[in-house]
Amino acid sequence: MAKQTRRILEIEDLCKYFPVTRGFLGRNRGTVKAVDGVSFFINEGETLALVGESGCGKTTTAHCVVRGIEPTSGEIRYYENDALPEDIAKAKKAELKRIRRNIRMVFQDPYSSLNARMTIMEIIGEPLLINQSVKSRKELEEKVVEIIRMVGIDPAYLNRYPHAFSGGQRQRIAVARALVLKPKIVIADEPVSALDVSVQAQILNLLKELQAEFALTYLFIAHNLAVVKHQSDRVAIMYLGKIVELADSEKLFSKPKHPYTEALLSSAPNPDPRMRNRNQIALKGDIANPLSPPNGCSFHPRCLYSKDICRTSEPTLTKLASNDTHRVACHFAEELSLRGIDG
Repeated sequence: MAKQTRRILEIEDLCKYFPVTRGFLGRNRGTVKAVDGVSFFINEGETLALVGESGCGKTTTAHCVVRGIEPTSGEIRYYENDALPEDIAKAKKAELKRIRRNIRMVFQDPYSSLNARMTIMEIIGEPLLINQSVKSRKELEEKVVEIIRMVGIDPAYLNRYPHAFSGGQRQRIAVARALVLKPKIVIADEPVSALDVSVQAQILNLLKELQAEFALTYLFIAHNLAVVKHQSDRVAIMYLGKIVELADSEKLFSKPKHPYTEALLSSAPNPDPRMRNRNQIALKGDIANPLSPPNGCSFHPRCLYSKDICRTSEPTLTKLASNDTHRVACHFAEELSLRGIDG
């Protein structure tokens, strides 16, 4: 009997707009639509990767989910057990504090995300104290020691400061801080991009192991497709504040349906020297100015397959007729035969 999946987080039509002002009087110059109508869901226990170039809105989406920044509009529904969903976007302060216990973040830079003036014991123990999750100093120490061992750091180092640790060790400490409250969802924002290649695999394997140990759900933000391919169950591709393709990882990598996804896959490093540069697609131009995005499909100025309709009509993210779990925002998704990562 197939395992029944349960939805744990659902984003619907999420928008975050930033007004741009200039001059002494702060006159409005325009609006940057950093996140513009993003919708997706995550099932319990899976990893959804959010992928795209720098500035596409990935991190802004993540910060809206935890209300680190206030969304302009949209719904962020969190499903706790079998209770009715709660809209994080509208949650009051007390409700938000409780929800945030179950949705934690691991940030990109392990050097700036840890307070240099606090010991590792204080850094990891702080969430327990803020949320009043321990009743005594002894219980605090026990919980910190338990989680620090699970991430592969010797508890004998708990009274040291962050500067005494390498980048990989600091990221392990950041992971321990995120997991000490035993959350349901972890948002990992480029968790290995600031690390040496030699330790990236260690952190990625650790995240996999911890997911199995704690039954975690991940929103995994990245731009490295080699990492995404091995970490994710499903992948959402973002371009200029919108999701342009959303599919199961295997499907997306083998049979992409959006030209932007095809271009990203073609530029992914391939360990086989015979395959290097064979199918690379050089996108023309640069990503559009978010202050004045193009009409129609936002990708059309760089697309190899654009036609007249692409310049005037914006495609919506819709299901493919051949696969109801594969969604694409392209007028010609059903017609194009695009190359996957091994194509």
